[in-house]
Amino acid sequence: MGADSEDAVKQLSLLMEQVEAPLKRSFQNMHQGYPKETLVRFLKAREWNVAKAHKMIVECLNWRIQNEIDSVLERPIVPVDLYRSIRDSQLIGLSGYTKEGLPIFGIGVGHSTYDKASVHYYVQSHIQINEYRDRIILPRLTQQFGRPVTSCIKVLDMTGLKLSALSQIKMLTSISTVDDLNYPEKTETYYVVNVPYIFSACWKVVKPLLQERTKKKVKVLTGCGRDELLKIMDYSSLPHFCRREASGSSKHSSTDVDNCFSLDHPFHKELYGHIREQASRRELIKMGSLHVSIPEPDPDDAKIVEVIQAEFQKIGEQDESTNSHKD
Repeated sequence: MGADSEDAVKQLSLLMEQVEAPLKRSFQNMHQGYPKETLVRFLKAREWNVAKAHKMIVECLNWRIQNEIDSVLERPIVPVDLYRSIRDSQLIGLSGYTKEGLPIFGIGVGHSTYDKASVHYYVQSHIQINEYRDRIILPRLTQQFGRPVTSCIKVLDMTGLKLSALSQIKMLTSISTVDDLNYPEKTETYYVVNVPYIFSACWKVVKPLLQERTKKKVKVLTGCGRDELLKIMDYSSLPHFCRREASGSSKHSSTDVDNCFSLDHPFHKELYGHIREQASRRELIKMGSLHVSIPEPDPDDAKIVEVIQAEFQKIGEQDESTNSHKD
């Protein structure tokens, strides 16, 4: 970091010393012993504007307190059959680690249906994965490597992406807004694989709307991306949907133990077991979802959603026109 950046961190650090005690406690839970790295993330998200970064982090801490995020890892989704159905319809999991030690999360964008539970359960599950990453996985890696490990990479599988995904846009926007405003700069790179035409068409119109910083993070790979990804990770860490070309559905292309989306995968067994254990210690196992308030999306992000919706509708109209000519 340059002198200006260091100065911005110092200014923000001084402002954080003045926040109220409950916010300070939540901040400690969030930074896990690395306050400087956390402040840098929020500064990056607000283009190093100290006042805007301070506003963002205070709003994030208030959101954490109001929604009891600091105890979210003590709130298992029960019964387990409900949690299994969420795992089968919200496809995400930890497949391994890069050669530099960053966690690799695979996400089955095309085959996630979000149709087995209420929006509250899906948001709760997403936040639990975020919090487990930030409070358990990243501190463990930091200790292992003797240096701060504060981010991850994500591999997005677009297999099966269809026009019907438009019905999930509200759900995806909710989750994306939670991440953008409360977990900024946690993803170093997004690798997009198994790309169908519908994604390519949307990417073409969305890309110009993204901030330069975000554009640089997104890498659209050829096919399943295996050869490119093997430059930064070993084969054993490749998400299952990247292990062979034309692997088909990311839901069913390998055994459940290899499939990082499955509740039977070691990551999800460890995560769910941790939450159950924390809950039993506090005698907190309750039925029902945690109702987390979703912040209002940034106006620029709302514009991007509108563009995606318009592009989906345009493609749908073109398909209808093509089919009617065939008839």
